[in-house]
Amino acid sequence: MLKGLLSRVLLVAFPLSLFCGKVSAQADIHFSQFYESSILRNPALTGVFAEDYKLSALYRDQWSSISNPFQTALVSAESRVSVTSEATDFFSYGLLAYYDKAGSIDRQITSFYPAVNYNKSMEDEHNSFLSVGFTGGYMQYSFNPSKATFNNQYVNGSFNSSNPTGEHLPTPHLGLWDLGAGINFNSSAGQANDVTYVIGASGYHFTQPKNSYYKDPSIVMDMRWNLNAALSAPLNEDFAFQLQANYAIQGSFNELIGSGLVGYNRIVETGEPPIFSFYVGALYRVNDAVIPTVKLRYMGYAFGVSYDVNVSTLKAATSMRGGYEISVVKTGMFPNKQTAVSKVLCPNFY
Repeated sequence: MLKGLLSRVLLVAFPLSLFCGKVSAQADIHFSQFYESSILRNPALTGVFAEDYKLSALYRDQWSSISNPFQTALVSAESRVSVTSEATDFFSYGLLAYYDKAGSIDRQITSFYPAVNYNKSMEDEHNSFLSVGFTGGYMQYSFNPSKATFNNQYVNGSFNSSNPTGEHLPTPHLGLWDLGAGINFNSSAGQANDVTYVIGASGYHFTQPKNSYYKDPSIVMDMRWNLNAALSAPLNEDFAFQLQANYAIQGSFNELIGSGLVGYNRIVETGEPPIFSFYVGALYRVNDAVIPTVKLRYMGYAFGVSYDVNVSTLKAATSMRGGYEISVVKTGMFPNKQTAVSKVLCPNFY
């Protein structure tokens, strides 16, 4: 067994089967600011926002206080076009890519996920939409064998890299094809339709991709099922709150995370997005971390910062230090004035 993998297994319960071949599943990556990674949560969320396009970037650095830092980066782009002259039904499309690196042997995952989504208007007074989305992705797993150490190289408690490893290493690259799909419903309530809510469900890894460097057909990636929900409502003319939640289950792993943010919106013109917003609050990943969060939006740019305060059994080793996460989001309208109606037909989560 690779010594370099031990910390990964103990720290985040992320079972790897590089060499033992006894484990048939592993958990997907996650972000604390989960609401900024639509395609990764539910492809039916692609294009579900109140403007024409959305560009996002997230970066996460975790566990640097007790191990080689686990670093995850994500970029995505989404847009949508009307398929009717009244700008009711929309076709959305997007592309997400992420990079994840962890452990002393530089275990890496690089993934690309294009997505498509059809948003069908329910033609009611609450601007309700039913969306069905699909994504098909490619993932490449790799590790650096030159950084691996083995029990056979330790003699009388001392490590000697010249000692034979006694191991036959496979090719350190593994490519997988993936398929996911989801459904989502978003609508509004209240006299002015100023209360927005979203609820959806999705699944990933329908292809059950084989996940073994040794080409063992019995080792496959477990399917991941996902539930998402969100609510946004005003407190008065200037202040509002947002509640968001996400539940994921994959094999023997499950994660429930919720978010509560309260913020100020500076609205210059009725019906237009606020020129300035400032939200503060916290997320909670059940049995894992409390996550203070700040989000600032100016014009079409949004910046989010969060920090995981570890409250699990690892807090003795981490001194409650988990990791930080940064998000940058740009949204906007295309110059074509015919698309301007779209901004009132989808959820406003500033």
